[in-house]
Amino acid sequence: MAKKQKTNGYPWKYCSLGGVVRVNITSGEDIAHLGELDQKLWTVLSCPTKDLELDSRTLQLIDTDGDGRVRVAEIVAAAQWLTGVVKDKDAILKGDSVLPLDGINTDCEAGQKLYDSAKHILQNLGLEKDEISVDEAADSVAIFKDTKFNGDGIITPASADDEALKPLIGTIAEKIGSATDRSGEAGVTAEHIEAFYAALADYAAWQEAAEAGKAAIFPYGDNTAAALDACNAVRDKVADYFMRCKLIRFDEGVAGAVDVSADRVGAISDKNLATQAEEIATYPLARPAKEAVLPLDAINPAWQGAFAAVKALVLDVDFPKAKGITEEQWQGVLDKFAPYCAWLADKKGEAVEALGLDEVKALLKADRKADLLALVDADKALKDEADAIDEVGRLMLYYRDFAKLLRNYVIFTDFYGRKQGTRGIFETGKLYIDERCCDLCIKVSDMGAHGDMPKLSGMFLLYCKCTSKAKGETMDVVAVMTDGKTRDLRPGKNGLFYDLDGGDWDAVITKVVENPISVKEAFWAPYRKVANFISDKIDKSAADKDAAAMSKLQTKADAGAEGAKQPFDIAKFAGIAAAISLALAGIGAVLVALGAAVKSLVWWQWLVIIAAVMLIISGPSCFIAWRKLRKRNLGPVLNANGWAINSQVLVNILFGKTLTSVAKYPKMKLDDPYAKRTPLWRKILCWVLVLLVIAFAVLYFTNNLGWLGL
Repeated sequence: MAKKQKTNGYPWKYCSLGGVVRVNITSGEDIAHLGELDQKLWTVLSCPTKDLELDSRTLQLIDTDGDGRVRVAEIVAAAQWLTGVVKDKDAILKGDSVLPLDGINTDCEAGQKLYDSAKHILQNLGLEKDEISVDEAADSVAIFKDTKFNGDGIITPASADDEALKPLIGTIAEKIGSATDRSGEAGVTAEHIEAFYAALADYAAWQEAAEAGKAAIFPYGDNTAAALDACNAVRDKVADYFMRCKLIRFDEGVAGAVDVSADRVGAISDKNLATQAEEIATYPLARPAKEAVLPLDAINPAWQGAFAAVKALVLDVDFPKAKGITEEQWQGVLDKFAPYCAWLADKKGEAVEALGLDEVKALLKADRKADLLALVDADKALKDEADAIDEVGRLMLYYRDFAKLLRNYVIFTDFYGRKQGTRGIFETGKLYIDERCCDLCIKVSDMGAHGDMPKLSGMFLLYCKCTSKAKGETMDVVAVMTDGKTRDLRPGKNGLFYDLDGGDWDAVITKVVENPISVKEAFWAPYRKVANFISDKIDKSAADKDAAAMSKLQTKADAGAEGAKQPFDIAKFAGIAAAISLALAGIGAVLVALGAAVKSLVWWQWLVIIAAVMLIISGPSCFIAWRKLRKRNLGPVLNANGWAINSQVLVNILFGKTLTSVAKYPKMKLDDPYAKRTPLWRKILCWVLVLLVIAFAVLYFTNNLGWLGL
């Protein structure tokens, strides 16, 4: 039951959820006074804006500083704005997606602007009604679809009435870049227009420089570019040739070494030489000689095609009848390209080069830059009106989502209201695994942050990697397990995860945080540990004995191969017999003492002893589990996920039962032909034990009650 109490002058109402007292938000006035609520009383101090089951647009609008987190001050600011522009503050708690226009508070300036903008939106959408929805207010593309201007400073071809400007806007968008207009169309800004005309001017000036120095810049006329490419293709090979010639001039004895050897040619002579162009291309460009003249008619066959282009474009122009060229002549050819290369390096206006010089000059001559900028200014003039339309979208998102955010920020009623079908906005789906369904699953945004913090929650947690082949996505989730057995839950075990939209994901456990899952599990835990310990010891002992037996057999086999036979040791045999006798005597003494104790006990004392032994064994485990189960806290898990939890989010035993459901089968007697059969020796052993118990009971009652007349 909620109770009222004044804090800072406002009578806040309180309730208890999950064993923790919390402030209860039950009216629009409570929302309007959130700024007066002491931050120490808030359940959450901040939360992330991503990976939550709440419209991300709403969270991003509330996150005014854009840091990806929603803090108390931002919640308070949103509450004050929303309650100021809505007449019926209590209606905010309903979370409706439709707001009647007369529900906007027009007594304030902000409310009047919102009302006018809402009417404008409905008019643009062609709707005649007196209410507006979230979808209508948020669909900026539909709202501004048929408008020339929308205040964003971006113009599209539709913004221009002048038919000559329409294709020009498209050209600027194509060559310089574009921005998306509020109408959803590609458009241009003032910056795009300025950059376009600057590129036109730069490209025209660059081309004019070429015209002014045409003779020097284009030594081979229109073939200059092709001539340069041809020379560059053989430049390194020509330099290599002349260096070989210089070495021969330095020492004629190296002539054979710097020329192609007959052995290299011989190594490929038995092959189809037409396929050996790559090998032949490594030979010198021509036969080097101390005269250092490159013969134009004796070029390496692999280079003849490339050199023929140089000869046709350059050498036949500069040296029309030459049989060869010197290094100085070749260097002179290369130097002629220097002005052309410098002109290319100074190239500007590449963005508009594809238009061609004539089109560039025509656009500069027409000079429609001022007309385009005027359209941008006309668009910007409507900025306040367009922003007011955006504010209607903000109003509708707040009107629908703000109450839900408060329920998950101030009180956590959505998380604790599972009987009413609600969920916390941090929940992401269900995990089916090991005949159970974990109803509380949280998407993990950063696995690195989930190191030691979740261990403090006191909950049994399963971290899973989930993969959706349909969506082509993966994500990490953490599932809270609150019922059933835990012995088969380990990394590598597969399950199936369903998101809140019903989509299925393959899930595999990657990490397990172990904590008590129930008192029942804690009761049997010591016995399972002992059984596992004994089982491990038996397995280890069997393995050791098997190894020892094999070793002994090997030793005997080796001894048999040598023909040796161990003599019978009477002393050793006597020692063994004595040890066995002592052991039997000890066992007998224990049995006698046990029999004496049995005679002195009555039946109810046996029950007390059995209960006491079980209490000693299981009691501490159950008590520890009970205490931890009462204190299970979701807070550390949420903290690891980026939430600043200011209060405990307890998951006690009663509430925990609602978070995990276990498979239950009806009681049936079914015949399974493949069921495991009990071996005969085990049946005999069970009957022997039953007979021993009956005999013990008969002996006990005979000695203590005088039955059978004895």
